[in-house]
Amino acid sequence: MKRILTLGLALLMLMLAGCSTEVTEYRQQQPALDIFHYFQGRTEAWGMVQDRNGKQLRRFHVEIDGDVVGDTLTLHERFVYDDGEKQQRVWRIRRTGDNRYQGTAGDFEGVASGRGRQCLSLALQHERRGQRQPVAAAL
Repeated sequence: MKRILTLGLALLMLMLAGCSTEVTEYRQQQPALDIFHYFQGRTEAWGMVQDRNGKQLRRFHVEIDGDVVGDTLTLHERFVYDDGEKQQRVWRIRRTGDNRYQGTAGDFEGVASGRGRQCLSLALQHERRGQRQPVAAAL
């Protein structure tokens, strides 16, 4: 479970890089971010996982292949960590309204939900003891 949450947080940090905590601050900016267009095809990124105090725990490289069918974006992620560990995840992100999204992954409990125009803000949650609890949020 801890590894799943760590990967979810790593994805969140990757997606929020450079974003303000308030999506509404970017409402008038052009061009608007279309995550379906942005992630269509191959995306490559580097990042790190930090603890609550900002200490770097791990670094990673990720290759992401994105496919769009209708209102669903499927992201096939392949992570390689600095210690050689390899992990994979498949996200299915569905457009639920104007600049609103929900995402699920087979190894992640709960639903990621978010909104975006110039940046994507997600709130990740997981099930614990029968209750949904937030892991991280930036709105």
